[in-house]
Amino acid sequence: MFKTRFQPRHLFACLLAFSTSLSAGVELGSDMLELLNFEPLQNKRVGLMTNPSGINRKGITTVNLFHQAREVNLVALFGAEHGLDGMAQAGKEVRDGTDPKTGLPVFSLYGPGPIRKPTEKMLQHIDILVYDLQDTGARSYTFISSMGMAMDACGKAGVEFMVLDRPNPLGGIRVEGPLFNPRFRSMVGQWPIPYVYGMTCGELARMINGTGMIENPCVLYIVPMRGWKRDMVWQDTGLNWRPTSPLVPHSHSPLFQVAMGMVGEIGGLDLGFGTQTPFELFASAWLDAPAVSEHLNQLDLPGTRFESTHTTVARGRYKGKTIPAVKVHFNDPVGAPLSPVNLYVIEALRLVQGRDMIRIKNDEGKRWGLFDKVNGTDTTRRDLEVGRSVKNIVESWQEGLDTFKEKRKPYLIYSTSESTKSNAQR
Repeated sequence: MFKTRFQPRHLFACLLAFSTSLSAGVELGSDMLELLNFEPLQNKRVGLMTNPSGINRKGITTVNLFHQAREVNLVALFGAEHGLDGMAQAGKEVRDGTDPKTGLPVFSLYGPGPIRKPTEKMLQHIDILVYDLQDTGARSYTFISSMGMAMDACGKAGVEFMVLDRPNPLGGIRVEGPLFNPRFRSMVGQWPIPYVYGMTCGELARMINGTGMIENPCVLYIVPMRGWKRDMVWQDTGLNWRPTSPLVPHSHSPLFQVAMGMVGEIGGLDLGFGTQTPFELFASAWLDAPAVSEHLNQLDLPGTRFESTHTTVARGRYKGKTIPAVKVHFNDPVGAPLSPVNLYVIEALRLVQGRDMIRIKNDEGKRWGLFDKVNGTDTTRRDLEVGRSVKNIVESWQEGLDTFKEKRKPYLIYSTSESTKSNAQR
């Protein structure tokens, strides 16, 4: 095991822990830190940003791991969106408090004010802030916004920052979706990266710190995983999934969140919220599910299939009623397109049923602020308003995606598996 210090543009440190012995499955950053006997944290006052998704491969939360380790002086806890317990609904502000299990203060980084980054007072008794949150691989999921903003606050306060790396559940190869316009910067889009960016949180932290995305770069430590490869989605890791928030209950949920999240921001369709399959279908009393699913299947999207079915609604106008639905299936979680599915669904409703969801919502006076912020641009909405084909919209992303792929290369930590490399060379 060794430490390597990197200094690409700003002071920047990366802890690379590994063993030459083979390991079964993926070991997380928290697992590797424990193997190091928590040496990088010894003799430091430690703050921890996490929620119940922050578990090691044995299922032990990082809060318990740190609290029980004699080598770690854990002095404060930090919660991002959904709170330290991960139960608050999306967008709901959470107040500071005290953790009943450890008695430690809990600082909310999604609190009233609004507070979205650590304040000077929160950091004044901390030497290093450790980040261990499981994100979903989508730019709009606010954990990575909180991570980078906390890095900036730590850089300004002279506090070190450590990322315990975790898998990107969408894998490290897929890069897709709308590009980012700084005019639409928000918690659901903070960094100039594609909607699906194909990096672990540790890799992204390196990029945020090394490319001037934050005003105050911090002293950054990354504790990498062992055994993770870029072509792995979550189901390939052998790790247990702990819900990251109420609408991301399963290990496959991030796939569907990306594929249907933009549709959800338009409104007018039931997406299975309140059931065990959020984002996995779209439904309405007026939906001609057989015709719409047939149209979508004729597109022959790689690794993707649409099934006509019915669902019992858990929330809203049709609560308790069984209505037509189209179920989305991903037969190839690595190769299937995700972001484009949103647009193909919107297009299918317009072409098959004459239901122009954008126009309908415009006529209802809908404000598009959150939709545009989630997209990181208003170009997607404007393209849909004028009926631009999804094929052309997706093609318009490509140049920017290729540029991003080159820009991220110096900050990547992990490689693809040898089998994937061999197949690519054939």
